Amino acid sequence: MTYTPTRRRVLQGLAVGSAGALAGCTVGSPTNDVQVSQPLDLGVEEASLDAAKPADVDRVAADPRDIPKPITRSKPATVPVELETREVVAEIEPGVTFTYMTFDGQIPGPFIRTRVGDTVDLTIRNHESSTMAHNVDFHACRGPGGGAEATTVNPGEEKRLRFTVTYPGAFVYHCAVANVDYHISSGMFGLILVEPEDGLPAVDREFYLGQMEVYTNGKAGQEGHHEFDHTGMAAENPTYVLANGEKYAIGPQGYDEMRVGTDETVRIYYAVGGPNLFSSFHAIGSVWDEVYPQGALASEPDRYVQTTPVLPGSAAVVTSHFPVPGDYKLVDHALSRVARKGALAVIHADGPTNDAVFDPEER
Repeated sequence: MTYTPTRRRVLQGLAVGSAGALAGCTVGSPTNDVQVSQPLDLGVEEASLDAAKPADVDRVAADPRDIPKPITRSKPATVPVELETREVVAEIEPGVTFTYMTFDGQIPGPFIRTRVGDTVDLTIRNHESSTMAHNVDFHACRGPGGGAEATTVNPGEEKRLRFTVTYPGAFVYHCAVANVDYHISSGMFGLILVEPEDGLPAVDREFYLGQMEVYTNGKAGQEGHHEFDHTGMAAENPTYVLANGEKYAIGPQGYDEMRVGTDETVRIYYAVGGPNLFSSFHAIGSVWDEVYPQGALASEPDRYVQTTPVLPGSAAVVTSHFPVPGDYKLVDHALSRVARKGALAVIHADGPTNDAVFDPEER
């Protein structure tokens, strides 16, 4: 594959990653409260990087709409799951390549949907082109290592594991071989949902996002191929903090896939792989109507929450609605991670104006 020129042109036109507007997605947006007017010069010399590599895939950012439908059955069942671990070169942002480690070539890994009492019948394969062993640790699994030792696969190998999900919630899964932080930071995490026996309340739309840090030997925005930086990871000083594995990928400035109606209710599953930083998950221009902290679906939700902490290796399930048309930025409210390092996704709401709720003076 080659680079994705359409997305490159969009991002360059918006000056994202250098100078110009950021969270508003266009210069002068009235809802833009996170703006970068000039790139910062921190007095750090740029490392010499190799040229950007040809990309193996057009995108690693998972489509946030790619979620199995809610479960309607009333009895447990066996849920077949197939995961393939793949190491792929892709762009973090235009002109910046990185070698990711992934489940099924996407970040976060595939959304797995189950119900309390279900049996997960997992087949895990490590693609023959991989250079390392991989595995998967499910936080929804009662068993040694969450299944990590039982699922360790070398390149070209395949293994199978069956386990029963016995408690409800939204749970992270991730690779857990030696240097686990390296593998997670390179993209190897995802989410498994275990619905309560009575299911979840109905909503109009569901989306799936995941936050991670990437530690590289370059500066954010420096063109070339970025190698992984273990020293930066040990110091917990990431080059990028990303939603779905790419800088500013999900929204009008990238893959414009989270679009809703102003009359619709939205549920978001937000997984934080980490490996080190927690997210202060916030919607600019709205609140979370309901929050299940740490994905704890057996608990009563918090109501009307402005910002909810999501720990590394955990998740949040939130609902909201967006009664006024426009762009709503979903951010980590540690805002330097948004303005400098890429932690942003955007929901766009379509519908009639609503002056009773929001009435700007300028028409």
